[in-house]
Amino acid sequence: MKLDNYERKILAILQEDCTLSAAEVAERVGLSTTPCWRRIQRLREAGIIARQVALVDRRKIGLNAQVFAQVKLNAHGRQHLDEFTEAIRSFPEVLEAYVLMGPVDFLLRVVAADIEAYERFFFDKLSRLQGIQEINSIAALSEVKATTALPLMAD
Repeated sequence: MKLDNYERKILAILQEDCTLSAAEVAERVGLSTTPCWRRIQRLREAGIIARQVALVDRRKIGLNAQVFAQVKLNAHGRQHLDEFTEAIRSFPEVLEAYVLMGPVDFLLRVVAADIEAYERFFFDKLSRLQGIQEINSIAALSEVKATTALPLMAD
């Protein structure tokens, strides 16, 4: 679906605050309410607006440690790729998981209450998965930038 400038503006506004009404969004983008609502509906139906969620500040609920784990599977472990990915999906501590090209196979973003809690996750869950050759954990000291808003460039 090709986006026009109104749709880009609508998406930019909704990425910042999805609780706004169609009338409030319409006012900000310079449309009347009904055409704006129709555009929002089309964006939802097309899957461009995949879902609307509340973003929770992890630190305010006690998840103070953020660790990036680089996982390398052994050659035999690649046979267990599906098992590994399903296990990773089942761990609530893993917020994001990416398959990579290069010297490691996966990059995981993991949150925990503290480093000790991450250590328990590491030894009790992650390191027990079959086919892992190596895990390198990198603890984030501070967060410089974190956003969920995608850049919406004009054509």
